[in-house]
Amino acid sequence: MILSDVLGHEVREADGTRVGRIIDARFRLEGGGTPSQARLVGFIVSPRSAASFLGYERTVASRPVIVDRILRFMHRGSFLVRWEDVARIESAGRVLLREGYERLPSELAPDER
Repeated sequence: MILSDVLGHEVREADGTRVGRIIDARFRLEGGGTPSQARLVGFIVSPRSAASFLGYERTVASRPVIVDRILRFMHRGSFLVRWEDVARIESAGRVLLREGYERLPSELAPDER
């Protein structure tokens, strides 16, 4: 599977409640080799918009003010779902989360920038 296969997929809780759409993925670089290995941490889910972050990192420091305001408005309420919290990816364009999943902040921590 490649990332474009899941971008835009509808995300639902275990009971079927719709929580949004996948708009981005979070990866962590691991290993000391060149190139480093990228490991999927999870997906960014937006309850309001299926649009992406337009290539801007999820921190205000790296994008123009007007773009920041638009993206903040479009993606208010967005959150990170860990890969471990994904129960199933269906071919019908739906991602189901496991019961008890955790909604984490979608912004990058200072050590992740």
